[in-house]
Amino acid sequence: MLFASFWHAGFESASHRNSRGIRVDMIAATQHVEQAEEDYARLPSLDIRVAHEGIRWHLVEQGDRFDFASIVPVMDAASRHGVQVIWSLCHYGWPDDLDIFSPEFVTRFARYGAATAKFIAHASDAIPVYAPFTEISFLAYAAGEVGTFYPYARGRGDELKAQLVRAAIAGIEAIWRVDPRARIVHVDSVINVVPPRDRPDLAELADRHTASQFAAWDWLVGRARPDLGGHPRYLDIVGVNFYHYSQWEYPEGRLRWEEVPRDPRWVPFHQLLAGTYARYHRPVFVAETSYDRAGKGRWICEIAAEVARSRESGVPVEGICLYPIIDRPDWDVPQQWHHSGLWDLVPDRSGRLQRVLVEEYAAGLAEARSLVEVGGAEQARDDHRLLEEGVTS
Repeated sequence: MLFASFWHAGFESASHRNSRGIRVDMIAATQHVEQAEEDYARLPSLDIRVAHEGIRWHLVEQGDRFDFASIVPVMDAASRHGVQVIWSLCHYGWPDDLDIFSPEFVTRFARYGAATAKFIAHASDAIPVYAPFTEISFLAYAAGEVGTFYPYARGRGDELKAQLVRAAIAGIEAIWRVDPRARIVHVDSVINVVPPRDRPDLAELADRHTASQFAAWDWLVGRARPDLGGHPRYLDIVGVNFYHYSQWEYPEGRLRWEEVPRDPRWVPFHQLLAGTYARYHRPVFVAETSYDRAGKGRWICEIAAEVARSRESGVPVEGICLYPIIDRPDWDVPQQWHHSGLWDLVPDRSGRLQRVLVEEYAAGLAEARSLVEVGGAEQARDDHRLLEEGVTS
């Protein structure tokens, strides 16, 4: 296996400025640092030994120096409980004085990546795993195309996407100069967009939108936009995010996963995984998935069944991350909780957010775990060969 366990826990770590200009801090909002010991202590009993964490760049970079005190409690807790961490360097947020469209953004991201790699290498002998950016495509859309995230740009989505790819490449090279062992994950959403039944004239636009999901990965490998410096070595491991709202009619109108019978235009998840793998021939894993209402158990069972089908067909799906593992508040309405985690967060009289297990989700997860058979020695050898090819090609 590529990771320490097949099932992963994702702790929400978005830190952008939301539509009202307020800095979001999901790590603080969920009291994850304060409760890191307890959050990590729960994981091994579920055979979860991988966690996805975010580093808050705006807290770490302090002028000419870097202060990693904000991640130490998490690192220590993960180490004590034998949990591997995948670190996202930028979950939508960066220092306030930095213009994301400027050349300085690329150079400072590389400097930050090198500093992070140095700190983590000194703290642990384990091979580190980094995600330079969480969802390049979505960040470029939200911050550069439709203006819902800072810097609220419009019509500059491709420009921002290119800038993020430049920064990712610079950051990867900086990390590898410090620690050549480091593994790199690139996470983005897989989607399916279709035209309304009565608007066949929108088919081309819908197809173009669907195809856009691959742009950042294509640019990273140098398949397109060679001016950005892409190369196959930069696409090491592919993380795919998939939710119930990941398929829709263009320009809007969700294909409802929960409908029975389901819309025939809905594409089964195993087909989306197979298409992604066929395009890049890199190991893939489900980097984010969850459901935010009644039906969590059914959702995770379907995801597991689809992943099992993918693995049986030869697609090396290396894991599934429950994201978020603990609940999260809304980015724009912090009083509103999504109820999408395996544990809800309920304040006690002192204001401490108690972790309350969602029984339906837990039961569904138990069933889902039985649906995915993790490969044995032969599968592990195949996975290792693919990973070696990914690093050296």
